[in-house]
Amino acid sequence: METDSPDEPDLRLEEFRLWVHDRQFPDAADFWDGNWLRVTARMEANGARVETSGALIRIDELAAFSRELKKLIETLVATAELRCLEPNLHLLLQGDGLGHIAVTVNITPDQLAQSHRFIFGVDQTYLWPLATACEGILQKFPFRGSL
Repeated sequence: METDSPDEPDLRLEEFRLWVHDRQFPDAADFWDGNWLRVTARMEANGARVETSGALIRIDELAAFSRELKKLIETLVATAELRCLEPNLHLLLQGDGLGHIAVTVNITPDQLAQSHRFIFGVDQTYLWPLATACEGILQKFPFRGSL
């Protein structure tokens, strides 16, 4: 599972990185099968490196995160959360209204036997590049089907 890829990640926030490889089911056009993305996510901090990969994120989950990021950019007091159906990855960004953003990354390659939480802070200047990265992924992998 380890990915020492020289490729730039599709999304980055400090030492959190996400690479989007492709759709899990490239030929599926329906809501449930057509919107799963195969990804690799990695978080590194203070001697720790946790990586997980597979069909972990849905396009609708990433779209909701992108919308919440835009609200956080506008208000600085909102939260933006990448809520994944798969328990391997979860991101939470919370603004304090002063431009400080608290970030919590929960990531695990084995949700039955491990849990890893990373907590760090960034400032508001990190939000726009993150939102732009989300939009780039959403343009490359448009939403399919309807609920």
